[in-house]
Amino acid sequence: MRNFDLTPFRRSTVGFDRLFDWLEAGSQLATNDNFPPFDIEQEGEDRYFIRLAVAGFRRDEIDITAKQNLLTVTGRRNGDDQRRYVHRGIATRSFERSFVLGDYVQVRSADLSDGLLTIELVREIPEEMKPRRIEIGGGSGPSQIADQRPDNDNKERKAA
Repeated sequence: MRNFDLTPFRRSTVGFDRLFDWLEAGSQLATNDNFPPFDIEQEGEDRYFIRLAVAGFRRDEIDITAKQNLLTVTGRRNGDDQRRYVHRGIATRSFERSFVLGDYVQVRSADLSDGLLTIELVREIPEEMKPRRIEIGGGSGPSQIADQRPDNDNKERKAA
């Protein structure tokens, strides 16, 4: 993968540090190893599924770790297979696959069925991070932020 110098973009933007860090980390995660194969499916605006083909692995041989914005799936086979193979086409080698997650994306569940590991991800944006309307004040000074969220939130604030 090519390395890009993001310095010109960093010096002409404000508040995008995490975006550039994410781009640099993503380029380091990209490898030529395509094992295990996977799909990423989006269902609706804020729900995703990652499906990894992990045929031959048991639940106790797979580890899923979510740390900050990084999801890592690791598979380690136990070395107790005493079978003699004439041909072995099902790959059972150890693997580690990492996915960079966007802000507010949380792992909701994981399931192993029929050789597919399915990980459900959901983006849950906190209420205070959702868009709100900003009122424009007159010439007498800076305006206040008018909270234009659902009515029950405004009623609670006025009562306090």
